[in-house]
Amino acid sequence: MKYVLLSIISVFLFGCGNQKMHDDPIPNHDTFKVESKQVGEARVINVWTPLGYNDSEESYPVLYMADGGVKEDFPHIANTISKLIQEKSISPVILVGIENTERGRDLTGFSESEYDAQYCPLTDGAKNFRAFISKELFSEINDKYRVSDKKGIIGESLSGLFVMETFMQDPELFDFYIAFDPSLWWNDHYLVKNADDMFSKFPDKEIKLWFAGSNAEDISQYTNTLNKTLKNNAPDKLEWSYSDEPKEEHGTIFRATKEKALKWTLSK
Repeated sequence: MKYVLLSIISVFLFGCGNQKMHDDPIPNHDTFKVESKQVGEARVINVWTPLGYNDSEESYPVLYMADGGVKEDFPHIANTISKLIQEKSISPVILVGIENTERGRDLTGFSESEYDAQYCPLTDGAKNFRAFISKELFSEINDKYRVSDKKGIIGESLSGLFVMETFMQDPELFDFYIAFDPSLWWNDHYLVKNADDMFSKFPDKEIKLWFAGSNAEDISQYTNTLNKTLKNNAPDKLEWSYSDEPKEEHGTIFRATKEKALKWTLSK
């Protein structure tokens, strides 16, 4: 019980606040701001393009990430993608990182749980944040860069919750989804409880999903349950993979499994 409580506390602390800093080399990239009506503020956007982008006329898929600040997860994901492209393990993509302002607000939907509120007092901004991405950021990236019609989203913890909520409630927004240790406990595990109903309404579209669960019991019980639901009732055109990672902790799973996730999702 003590381990479970500590796990829950750590997930909330690392989930609702801003991400921990790492000493990853910062790759060459573009940075600009988008004035958003949907979230009512300017958002900093970081964009990494693959080697050779400026010397070609090729169009590329786009991978979006919510924890996309230079002091967040943008550098290590950009560096990882660059490495995998050079190894010819994945096809080239453009990475678009969205810097956080109020992480707990932007990445969570509505919650009736008083327990959730004590850790994330500002919530229910996911719908506005999703509208910012789909109604404002997509067009901004389409105008500035050579992009194909394929796009995906990647995230961990609360950002993983946002990925999964988007996948289950608005699946047509992206073609591929990657979620590490998604906080599926949110709102009394609403997404997991209602998964069958949501899957029954899925579009007739080819979509890919990769998700993983660590040894954090307050997360793994729901990622494992969702895995079982998908085995029994996955949408017809969904290609999916679940990576159960009992040797990884909530704080290690992202870096431990990022290459596995990217290779499965973006392999040539």
